[in-house]
Amino acid sequence: QVQLVESGGGLVQPGGSLRLSCAASGTILSINVMGWYRQAPGKQRELVADITNFGSTNYADSVKGRFTISRDNAKNTVYMQMNTVKPEDTAVYYCAARIGSSWYWGQGTQVTVSS
Repeated sequence: QVQLVESGGGLVQPGGSLRLSCAASGTILSINVMGWYRQAPGKQRELVADITNFGSTNYADSVKGRFTISRDNAKNTVYMQMNTVKPEDTAVYYCAARIGSSWYWGQGTQVTVSS
């Protein structure tokens, strides 16, 4: 069984910064991909960024240049540094991990960008 636990969400002002973390635990040999998705009210869940176990990254166009994803393979942890946040970044952010052919999801953490 694999569990993902997110932390770091909260309220931040426009233009501010926030750092999300997600730690995976359980029976894990290797995590192929770790990533962050988000879902705003009334919208579909979308990919924000992901990173492979080799460090290759992928970002949504809307966050390129503002968000940075990284991971610590030894700790099975993925991070996302969110800079210059905008009100449209407000959403529930979910951590995801692909292990073999299976995907695992965290419970989600709320990020609210508002003055």
